[in-house]
Parts: sequence; structure tokens; C-alpha cells
Amino acid sequence: MKANRWARRRARRALVQAVYKWQMTDAESHKVAAEFQDSGALAKADREFFDELLKGVLLRCAELDELLIPNLDRKLTELDSVELAVLRLGTFELKNRTDVPYRVVIDEYIELAKLFGAEDGHKYVNGVLNKLAHSLRSVEVAAHERI
Repeated sequence: MKANRWARRRARRALVQAVYKWQMTDAESHKVAAEFQDSGALAKADREFFDELLKGVLLRCAELDELLIPNLDRKLTELDSVELAVLRLGTFELKNRTDVPYRVVIDEYIELAKLFGAEDGHKYVNGVLNKLAHSLRSVEVAAHERI
């Protein structure tokens, strides 16, 4: 069954907020997930997708950060919290959701950085996710660049 792109978009929007909240409060992952499930923030969202990405990012945060660090021009601690949440989600999706084209992943997280992040934060997100796509999905990127 093909995923509903609007339901995924709604899930990603809630995911940025959930990961941001987790980063800022250090709340337990199950409490963050429950809060979003109960709040109605996931109405018309792809809940399975939300649950998978939230669990993946929160449980594999250190692994995701290790992938991010070589692609940053500053320390992880110096990143804006919204941009860090967006980058962690984008990294997880690039690494683990190969069913989603890399360009879709990058575009979705650029839009979320525009919505929630600092004025030009989306440009930074674009650059970092592009670098990651080249290393995590080199075959897919190369195939696209030949077109």
C-alpha cells in the first residue's frame, strides 16, 4: 500500500515538535510519544511512521549524531535546537527509510526547517542533508545525477 504523502507530512511536522520537546526536556521517550498521541497532534497523520521515526531517533540519537558530526561546520552543541531536531530526523530517514527517495526526505525537512527554524536555517539543513545523502545513499544520488 502506497503511503499517503499528506499523512506523512503531518507526521513529520509532529515529529519535529516531539524530538524538539525531548531534546529540551530530556523527558522519557514513551512520555513524549504518549503526549503526542493524546493531544490530537496526530489527527490525519501516519501514526505508524510517527512511532517508527520517533522511537528510532530517540533510541539511536548517539548513532545519528556520529553520522551528522563530520558534515557540520560547528559543534553539535552550537546548533539551533530546532535545526538539530530536523537534522536528526532527516538523518534517520535517509539512513533507515530507503523506500522514501532521498530528494523527498531533503525537501520535507527543508520545509520543516523553514516552518519551525531560524530565518536561514533551512539552507544549513539543506547543505548537511545533501552531504549525508551523498554518503548514505551514494548509488541513488549518482543515479539521479546522471539523469
